[in-house]
Amino acid sequence: MSSALCDQFGIDFPLFAFSHCRDVVAAVTNAGGFGVLGATAYSPEQLDRELAWIDDAVAGKPYGVDLIVPAKFEGKGEKLSGSDLAARIPQSYRDLVDDLLRAHDIEPEPQRRLGGSSLSGNTGRELLDVALTHPVKLIANALGVPPDYMIEAGKERGIPVAALVGAKEHAVKQVAAGVDLIVAQGTEAGGHCGEVSTLVVVPEVLDAIDGAVPVLAAGGIVTGRQMAGMVAMGAAGAWTGSVWLTTEEAETAPHTVAKMLAASSRDTVRSAGRTGKPSRQLKSEWTDAWQPSADGHQPLPLPLQSMLCEPVIRRIDVLASQGHEGAQALATYFVGQGVGLMNKVKPAREVVREFIEDYLAAAERLSNSLPG
Repeated sequence: MSSALCDQFGIDFPLFAFSHCRDVVAAVTNAGGFGVLGATAYSPEQLDRELAWIDDAVAGKPYGVDLIVPAKFEGKGEKLSGSDLAARIPQSYRDLVDDLLRAHDIEPEPQRRLGGSSLSGNTGRELLDVALTHPVKLIANALGVPPDYMIEAGKERGIPVAALVGAKEHAVKQVAAGVDLIVAQGTEAGGHCGEVSTLVVVPEVLDAIDGAVPVLAAGGIVTGRQMAGMVAMGAAGAWTGSVWLTTEEAETAPHTVAKMLAASSRDTVRSAGRTGKPSRQLKSEWTDAWQPSADGHQPLPLPLQSMLCEPVIRRIDVLASQGHEGAQALATYFVGQGVGLMNKVKPAREVVREFIEDYLAAAERLSNSLPG
C-alpha cells in the first residue's frame, strides 16, 4: 500500500499494533506493520531490556512506544511516595476486595500487597529517557495531552508524538499542544475509552482538526474490512490492540484467552473497577462487583484503584489458569467489542496478512460499486 503515512514511517501497511508483549511488537513490525510497545508498567531497567530485545528482533525496522502519562491523577504535584498513596485507600475498599475473594473461595493474603503506581505518571520522564536511547520512531500517550517534556523531546529528535482521544474537542486540544498524530478511538476499544462510537468519533475528529495532522482510527477494529471503511472516511490507517491478545506471541493468561475466544461482542463492559477510569474489559464477577451502586463503593480515582486491584487480579489469573472455578468467574482483562470476531489463536504475522488481504478485498468491492 502506498500512502504518505507509510512513507513517513517506512512501513508497508498502515496497521499500528499496540501490545504489552515485545514478541507481538516485533512480529507485526517484521510483517510490514508498525508495532508499538505498551511501556508504562515497566521499570526503566526492564524497558531498556525489552527495547534492546526488539532492536535485535526487528533489525532496523520501525517500531514505537506507548507511555501513559495521565493529565489527571490522585496526588498529582504532591510528590507522594507509594506508601503515601496507599494510605489514601480506605479500609472499606480493602475489605470489599477481601470479601469478594472469600465469596469465590479465595483466601485473601495475610499480608496485603498493594501494586506500584504505573498509572501515576511518576515514571513517565524516566521511561521516555530510556526509550530515546533506542531507535524508536513514534512516542504515544493516552489519558490526556502529553506532558511538555514529551512533545519537546519528539520535536528535538524528529520523532512523531501521537495521542489517543475519544472526543473531537480533545483532538483540537492535542493538535494545539503540538501532537503530530491523532488516534481517534471509539468506545468499542479495549482499555481506557470514551463513550462515542468509532463510526462517529473518527469523522468528527477529522472534521474538527481539518487535516492538521494524520488521524488513525481505533476502537473495535480487528479486520481489514473495518480498517478499509475507516480509510474510506479519511483515516490514514488503523491503531489496534485487542486483536493481538489472542495471537500465539501474546502473553495473555491462558484462561483469559479461552474466555476471549468464546466471547461475543456483548461480553465486554466499560468499567472503572480496574484502574479508576472507564475502560472496556471482559465482563466477569469482578466487573459486576464494581458497578456503581447505592452502597457508596464507587471505584477509587486513578491510580488508587489499580494499586488496590492489580495485584489481586494477577493472582486471580494464576488461580484461574490452574482450574480454580472461583477465580475463573472473576477473571477479566482489557479487550474491546471486536472480541466477538476473535475466534482463533493465530500467529501475529498471519493476522497482519489477513488484515492486508481483507483490506484489499474491501477496497475492490468499493471500487466495483462505482459507476464505470
